[in-house]
Amino acid sequence: MTDNATCSACDIREIRAEDLSAVARDCLDQGMRFLMAWHDWADGTCILRYLLSEAGNTRFLVLELRGETQVPSLAVLVPLLGWYEREMQDLGGLVFTDHPEPWPLVIHEGFSLPQPPLGVRGPAGQLGGLYAPPTMPEVHGDQVQDLYWGPVRGDVVETGEFHYSYIGEAILHYHPRLFFKHRGLEARFCGLAPEAAVFLAERVSGVGSACHALAYCQAVEAAWGIEVPPRALLLRVIIAELERLYNHFHYFGLLAKTTTLKVGSATGFLLEEQAKQLAGRLTGSRFLRGLLTVGGLRRDLSAESLAQWLDPLIHAADSYLTQLHDTATHLDRLMGTGVLTREAAFDQGATGPVARASGLDRDLRRDHPYAAYSKLRFNVPVRSKGDALARSEVRAESLREAIALLVQASGRLKPGPIRADYHVPSGEQEGLGWAETPRGSLVYAVRIREGRLERVKIKSPSFSNWRVFPLTVHGTNMMDYAINEASFGLTIAGCDR
Repeated sequence: MTDNATCSACDIREIRAEDLSAVARDCLDQGMRFLMAWHDWADGTCILRYLLSEAGNTRFLVLELRGETQVPSLAVLVPLLGWYEREMQDLGGLVFTDHPEPWPLVIHEGFSLPQPPLGVRGPAGQLGGLYAPPTMPEVHGDQVQDLYWGPVRGDVVETGEFHYSYIGEAILHYHPRLFFKHRGLEARFCGLAPEAAVFLAERVSGVGSACHALAYCQAVEAAWGIEVPPRALLLRVIIAELERLYNHFHYFGLLAKTTTLKVGSATGFLLEEQAKQLAGRLTGSRFLRGLLTVGGLRRDLSAESLAQWLDPLIHAADSYLTQLHDTATHLDRLMGTGVLTREAAFDQGATGPVARASGLDRDLRRDHPYAAYSKLRFNVPVRSKGDALARSEVRAESLREAIALLVQASGRLKPGPIRADYHVPSGEQEGLGWAETPRGSLVYAVRIREGRLERVKIKSPSFSNWRVFPLTVHGTNMMDYAINEASFGLTIAGCDR
């Protein structure tokens, strides 16, 4: 890959701030979809980028603005960019004029930093201030009550504060407040050797360790022009699909718990444990860590017999999913719960099973193939109703497809090297890497100078889906909230990166 190129799979279009809105509208008219926005500082110059994809086109489009720190907000035209713009205002010091939601996102109301941690001068100083309520629309009425739940909650759950305005059981407005444990990981990458930083990528989200490592490694490989050996590409598919498998089992265990199916919940968590034990038997790590590296894999895996090992789990999974689907009390609680329309899913940036349950037929494994997915056959399940039942149906089919991919990939393995030989180039390089995680699209953008990371941007699927989720809560009821949240399969760690 040549210096100063963002990605060999990208077309870069440089534009001016005054043309941004018109260009964005033109891209939407052409059927493109914005995926994320991020900023960088190179030699004191701000670089603002927007990543777009188009159905049927395996190449991405990058809109790039240089030397601009104050630009018009695109959040009215492209609502999903609202959080990205607010994040850049909080952490990067940029200004987006006429933003429809100008309040803070990551640095909560009442708190401040001496300077933006991802600004031109880098991090400095300590967070200061006192807690203040979030900025929200005021809901008036004699019977309206307000409930703040969190940030400390019962059970083994992540830290988040949720505000409900409600009357009786009816939720009028819902506001999630995340980022209480924001770890500043994008800044932590800076200065590390790319090979060493795989360890950090694996810990952005514990239940997504493999996919984070995969997307990150692919970004570095794109920057350095590394061609990964075929055996390693197939093994990467196996690792990613094993992660998808145990995540989907956990999803159904949690979903059954919210519909009070105690046996169904316990069975789902048992199957999750068995999938993790299978992963541990194959790789030495239940969470599939310490396997991927820049250029391929750290060590070879004897996965040729994986189909035989999977056989008991295949039958157990099919029986479990069938029983869930045949349980009327379970289905009744899912039908019509938490409806997300196709238009809202597109505008607000839904991804993964959430998007596909609302009729958006998108999957990075098929649309922008990576690893060995282009050589394998698999279906992308899609539904149109956009409710909790549709999301669970998409997950069920995706679980079965993950098993089929594992069998296919293991059957195609041939002896060969599992890591490419390469040299670390001098100068500056940039690359983009991506993966379709169990929760949706994950993207890493990296910039490397003289063999050290200078900027890493992480687009997490939960960052996208948490923005969408409140739209399915407004106007619903308290009794369905837990079911709705479980049907989204969210993680807060993906936001608190």
